Amino acid sequence: MNSALRTGVETFAPLYIEVKRLITQGLIEAEWEPGSALPSETRLAQRYHVSIGTIRRAVDELVAEQILVRQQGRGTFVATHDPKRLLFHFFHIVRSDGVKQLPETETLAFERDRADTSIARRLNLLPGERVIRIRNLLRLAGEPILLDEIVLSQARFPDLTEKIFRERDATVYALYQTRYGINIVRAAERLRATIAERASARLLKIPPGAPLLEINRTAMTYHNTPVELRKSLVNTAEHEYWSDFGKG
Repeated sequence: MNSALRTGVETFAPLYIEVKRLITQGLIEAEWEPGSALPSETRLAQRYHVSIGTIRRAVDELVAEQILVRQQGRGTFVATHDPKRLLFHFFHIVRSDGVKQLPETETLAFERDRADTSIARRLNLLPGERVIRIRNLLRLAGEPILLDEIVLSQARFPDLTEKIFRERDATVYALYQTRYGINIVRAAERLRATIAERASARLLKIPPGAPLLEINRTAMTYHNTPVELRKSLVNTAEHEYWSDFGKG
């Protein structure tokens, strides 16, 4: 795994970047499971034949990206997709006073379809490949605030059924991680203003034509590989989008 470092092959990148790549490859190959501890910095330095400073810099970047988590006095662990991580890393809707609330999710539809050209391009699929479409209604403090439309590649989630999706006992990203070994590590989002059509207005309990925020997200695993497309419609009458790019 670390032959490039042992043999001195030029990688045309700083050494810590190569170490970061090798650690990431270990995560992809499930050498370290979600929630498990990485070896100590000393053992990693011995494994990759580099200094502890190089290891620390590589691990620092993975911690900053929230792929790894440091626990004071215990070590460094592979991040897990628990509700706290969802709330503070991937869910950006807050009340107008800044309070964050954990959403309650109701699945409205679970269907199988084929990817059109746009979906195929964004998920690195071929047009016509099978996809799964899921529609969720999210409530905050009991009130319907968001409508989510999720698109997944069926090949990545071959045995995913509506029953499995509905009866999961954790977040959606935790399901991806624990059942399919797919760790969502980052997401790219684009925002625009839109208005509520009749169907979405009925579900969100607002008048047709009311203003909504539309969020289009591509969730990615390691090496920026797209896993999930998600379009969210948000009633911003009493809520807003908030993201702190400097949070750790």
